[in-house]
Amino acid sequence: MTNSEIKVGTKAVWAGEKDYLVHGATQVPIVVSVAYNYDDMDEWYDVAIGKKKGHIYGRNTNPTVQAFEDKVKILESAEAATSFSTGMAAISNTLSTFLVPGDRIVSIKDTYGGTNKIFTEFLPRQQIDVALCETGNHEHIQAEVEKGCKILYLETPTNPTVKITDIERMAKVGRDAGALVIVDNTFGTPINQNPLLLGADLVIHSATKFLGGHADALGGVVCGEKELVEKIYHFREINGATMDPMAAYLILRGMKTLHLRVKQQCENALTLAKYLQEKEIVEGVYYPGLETHPNHEIAKKQMKNFGGMLSFAVKGGVDTVRDLLPKLKFAHRAANLGAVETTVGPARTTSHVECTPEERAAMGIPEGLIRISCGIEDIEDIIADFEQAFAHVENVLKV
Repeated sequence: MTNSEIKVGTKAVWAGEKDYLVHGATQVPIVVSVAYNYDDMDEWYDVAIGKKKGHIYGRNTNPTVQAFEDKVKILESAEAATSFSTGMAAISNTLSTFLVPGDRIVSIKDTYGGTNKIFTEFLPRQQIDVALCETGNHEHIQAEVEKGCKILYLETPTNPTVKITDIERMAKVGRDAGALVIVDNTFGTPINQNPLLLGADLVIHSATKFLGGHADALGGVVCGEKELVEKIYHFREINGATMDPMAAYLILRGMKTLHLRVKQQCENALTLAKYLQEKEIVEGVYYPGLETHPNHEIAKKQMKNFGGMLSFAVKGGVDTVRDLLPKLKFAHRAANLGAVETTVGPARTTSHVECTPEERAAMGIPEGLIRISCGIEDIEDIIADFEQAFAHVENVLKV
């Protein structure tokens, strides 16, 4: 069977591992050696310059890390992939690989807070022009791209308001303008969305999130055309944001259940979103799986399912958030997402903690917004948990 014939759940378990199994082991080993011995000096040189497969030094490559990269590469239908110590390392290294002073980048206002800081603080410092467009306003994005840019950078669904951008449409706009199209697919996951198949040049993941799925390992990865990935790898090998072999092993192990986890998380998110719509204390629910979502039809077109992330705004703002969240029993009040446990938190302490209230407001993020990363628990228990928490707050507010 070819890779295109194998189903995604099977790929999540098997892809990219066979070449790294040793001594009959059924699991990829954790290789912690920093260096690799060669008796043949010519062979050593061929490996060092990339003429022959192999490893010479841990900052460059590692067998366990490479197995992880190969699995992501196959799941995203990419030619190549390279990994990083964190998701933000993947983003910053990728942008630094291709941007130089005088270049221009076009993106959206609703990117993850760390990414937004790169756009609003760090890139301008390097004399790189940044144009941030209204998320979902495809005409605005197109107009800015057509003015000329080196990179069109998209995040869809966005963190934390889960807004949607039409990848196929914007990828064509970017290609026509000669721009490199990069998509952060962390919320989408390779299970629900494959930006490369929609025309993107590069796809980025914070592997810490859904790929790993257990909140126990940091990592990032970028995949796409081999020539582009090799340039990013070269920047990373010199600048040193290397993934740790133990992290690679943990994320590899987590990815074996990616298909099952994401399926359950999507089901839970849609059920919870519908429940939240009925609560009087809730001012708005943001989830692309709801027909009320402004870009629901675009999400249906480019996503196989709508993801495990949603957010909602409550009456009373921050004060309600302070009262509500500590009452939840089956949710970590934590800044991570994509794990098997449900996590909740406001943008002011999670996705956009780096931003001021004014900056969050400019991005359309209310201070009373609560982000939910749905876990794999029985959704009846999660809804009952929210119900008792809402009952407490509603009694206080007399809603």
